[in-house]
Amino acid sequence: MSLLVTLVADVLVAVLLVATIVSSVRLSRRIAKLKADETALRQTIGDLVTASATAERAIIGLRATLDECDRTLAERLGTAERYTADLSSHVEAGRAVISQISAIVSNAHPGRPVEAAPAPARVEHEPATNTRARAPKTMTPVLPPAPTNQPPSSPNGERIGVAAAAALAMSERALGRLRSRAA
Repeated sequence: MSLLVTLVADVLVAVLLVATIVSSVRLSRRIAKLKADETALRQTIGDLVTASATAERAIIGLRATLDECDRTLAERLGTAERYTADLSSHVEAGRAVISQISAIVSNAHPGRPVEAAPAPARVEHEPATNTRARAPKTMTPVLPPAPTNQPPSSPNGERIGVAAAAALAMSERALGRLRSRAA
């Protein structure tokens, strides 16, 4: 019986030894695969670090650009406000000149009251749309039609009306130029 027990024990040890060898080979393959994955993972981490450093530099550049744009916009807004104030004062001065001219004309013809030149009607023209930017609306003065039932007015009254319309048209053009520069 001892021979049989020894033989069974030897067979059992041989089977266990074969199982151990098979398990060792499998583990060796898995370890080799993990080492290859570790190399790829290290390379991926290096690429990620490089990409994050590049992104940080880009963010710093964008912040600097944003600060510069903010300063430029503030300067342009200040310039536009100054132009607007100047233009408003010029328009008011033009209105004062027109009222002085009408006072002079009314003093020249004391027996006949002179109507102040009516403000010309404004018609808004919409420019053709542009895909990039939209131009501001421009105002074009339109002279009112001459009344047919009134006697012909003096040449000075007509000149005042024409001068008023021309002054208004020039101020509107100047305003349009300022708006386009501000944009």
